[in-house]
Amino acid sequence: RAVVDHHVSNDDLGAELFKDTKSEATGALIFQFAEYLKVQLSHPVAVAVFAAIATDTGWFRFSATSGETMRTIGKLIDLGVRQDEIYRELYEQATLARMRLFGRALGRITIEEGGQLAFTWVTAADFSEFGAVPSDTEDLVNECLKITGTRAAFIAIEQPTGAVKVSFRSRNSLDVAKVAESFGGGGHKQAAGATLVGPLEVAKAQALTAMHAAVASAQSA
Repeated sequence: RAVVDHHVSNDDLGAELFKDTKSEATGALIFQFAEYLKVQLSHPVAVAVFAAIATDTGWFRFSATSGETMRTIGKLIDLGVRQDEIYRELYEQATLARMRLFGRALGRITIEEGGQLAFTWVTAADFSEFGAVPSDTEDLVNECLKITGTRAAFIAIEQPTGAVKVSFRSRNSLDVAKVAESFGGGGHKQAAGATLVGPLEVAKAQALTAMHAAVASAQSA
């Protein structure tokens, strides 16, 4: 067994680890490996690699995106990958339940730290009310970062088990991977996550306290 990864944090899966934390995406590592072995990617694999790179780089808007990233993307397009089709499948297939869930969460957005920190939450009851599923919260936390002046954000999502999944995001030097690691999670410096023990209000308060400290630390750095 082997794990190909680019995250800073580690999960001990008992497998051979191939990691490059400087890479912008795991998909980019797969592409480089294929080129090294002179393996021609099939169309389904090229589509999967493109999607992996696109999602890891926030559709190429994150700072880790480089000229090499775009050269890789160009080669994948030359192999017949249709970026318009992938984008449509990834981001333009929302159900009405998802849109209504987004509306509920957007209405709860709270701002603290003088506008630098934004957060929201989703309850198990919200899922039931709208007929939504946990995957409907994908990318919802990033809506908080669209608010002018925000440097960091998080969303707390109550799971059917009672646990609370928290996704952390940041801009600039604020390291949310460290915040996530403090709760047993991990991820990137600007995008990370962890699962906390419920109930929701307790987990949300714990995440908020940790993010207050992270914002303060980033200000003093």
